[in-house]
Amino acid sequence: MKAFMDKDFLLSTDTAKKLFHTYAEGMPILDYHCHINPQEIAEDRKFENITQVWLGGDHYKWRQMRSNGVDEYYITGAASDREKFQKWAETLEKAIGNPLYHWSHLELQRYFGYTGHLNGETAEEVWNLCNAKLQEDSMSVRNIIRQSNVTLICTTDDPVDSLKWHQVIAADESFDVQVLPAWRPDKAMNLEKPEYTDYLKKLGEVSQIEVKSFADLKAALSARMDYFSKNGCSVSDHALEYVMYAPASDEKIEEIFGKRLQGEAVTREEEMMFKTAFMQFVGREYHRRNWVMQLHYGCKRDNNGLMYKQLGPDTGFDCINNYAPSAQTADFLNSLNVTDELPKTILYSLNPNDNEAIGTILGCFQDSSAVGKIQQGSAWWFNDHKTGMQAQMTSLANLGLLGNFIGMLTDSRSFLSYTRHEYFRRIMCDLIGGWVENGEYPADFTALKKITEGISYRNAVEYFEFNL
Repeated sequence: MKAFMDKDFLLSTDTAKKLFHTYAEGMPILDYHCHINPQEIAEDRKFENITQVWLGGDHYKWRQMRSNGVDEYYITGAASDREKFQKWAETLEKAIGNPLYHWSHLELQRYFGYTGHLNGETAEEVWNLCNAKLQEDSMSVRNIIRQSNVTLICTTDDPVDSLKWHQVIAADESFDVQVLPAWRPDKAMNLEKPEYTDYLKKLGEVSQIEVKSFADLKAALSARMDYFSKNGCSVSDHALEYVMYAPASDEKIEEIFGKRLQGEAVTREEEMMFKTAFMQFVGREYHRRNWVMQLHYGCKRDNNGLMYKQLGPDTGFDCINNYAPSAQTADFLNSLNVTDELPKTILYSLNPNDNEAIGTILGCFQDSSAVGKIQQGSAWWFNDHKTGMQAQMTSLANLGLLGNFIGMLTDSRSFLSYTRHEYFRRIMCDLIGGWVENGEYPADFTALKKITEGISYRNAVEYFEFNL
C-alpha cells in the first residue's frame, strides 16, 4: 500500500517519477487565467483564519457541503468561521475520489506543513495550526505567491474597471511578480440581461463615448481596449453559452441594438445575431492588437432560482450544458480567418463530450503565425480532476500535438490554489510516463524534458509572448 499523498503521489511508474521530480516539479507557474482580487495583492492582505482563505467565495466547496446536508447558515450564512470550518472538515472526509480532497491536502502540506488528514475529529488541530501559520509574514498574499514560484498572473477584469490596483502593483518595485489585467467584456455583450442599459451608461462614462448605437459600442470598447493595453493587457476571456454563429447585416445589428436601447424585447434569434457580431468585432480587435482570445463555454448557470434570489451568481448552482454545436464554432472561427483576422484562440468547453470536436476544429485553423495558434484549454471547472485531465490530454494527443499544449491555469479565487498546478503536472507526467513505459514513445529524455517543461510552463510563456 502506498503512503497517503507522499512524494510520489499519482506517479505510478519510474518514468513518471523522473519526469515529475526532474523536470516538472521545479518549473515556475504562469497563471494566465484566474479570478483573484488584485486589490488583495496590492494591499498584501493577511488572512485571519483558514476559513477566510479556504471557504470565502469557494463555490466548489459550498456545493459539497450542501451535498452533505449542511445548512446554508454554515456555508454562506452567519455562522462563525470556526463553525463553517468544522462543517467543511466533516464534509471533506466523505469526498473520496474528489479533487477537492487532493487539493485541500496538497494545500495543507505545502503551505502549512500538515501531513495528516482533515476530518471532523482533526478539525480543531488543523484550525489551530493553520491560523497560527497565517499570522506569519510568510503567509501574506504576496509571500504566498512568491513561495508558489509564480512569475505572472492575469486577473479577470471588466472593461469599465479603472485598473487602479494593477497600477499600484506595477509601480511597486518591491514585488517582482507581474499582475496583468485580462479583458472580460461579458456585460457589454449580454444585451438580454435586465441591467444591460445601466451597464452601457457606465461604459459610456469611462470611455467618454455615449453609447447610442452599435457603432458607438464598438468605439467605446476599442477605447477601453487601448486603456487596457497601456496597462499591460494582452489576454481576453469570454464566458459564452456556446460559440455561436448567426451572421446578420450591419443594418440588422443596429436595428436589434436600437430595440434593446428602447427597452423593447429582443428575440433569441436576434440575441444570437447581436452576439455573433459582437464576437466578430472583438475578435478582429484582438488580432489587430496581438491579444489572445479565450472562449469558455458549455455552462448553464444559476439553475436554482430560489438560491439565486438569495445569493446571486457564482454561488455553486451551475451545471454542464450539452448544447455546443461544433459547426457554429468552426464557422465563427472561419468568419475571422477568411479575412486573416483570427487571433490566437483557446477553446474551453465545460462538457467533456466536446473534447474530440474541439480537437478536430483546432487543426482547421493552425498556421505558421504561431505554434499551436488555436489551443484546447485545460480541463475546466467540473473537469479539472484526474479523470477529466487525463481525458482532455489524451484527446488532444490523439487529435493534435500535446507537446504544444499551454497547460494548466488556476481559475480560482484562492491564493492557495497554486497547488492545482502540481496536481496537474503529476497527472500529466503519469500519463506521458505510462506511454513511455508501455513502449508507445521512446525513453528519449531530451525530447521528454522539452515536452514536460513546455506543458508545465514554457509553452504558455511563448504562446502569450509575455516578457519574462
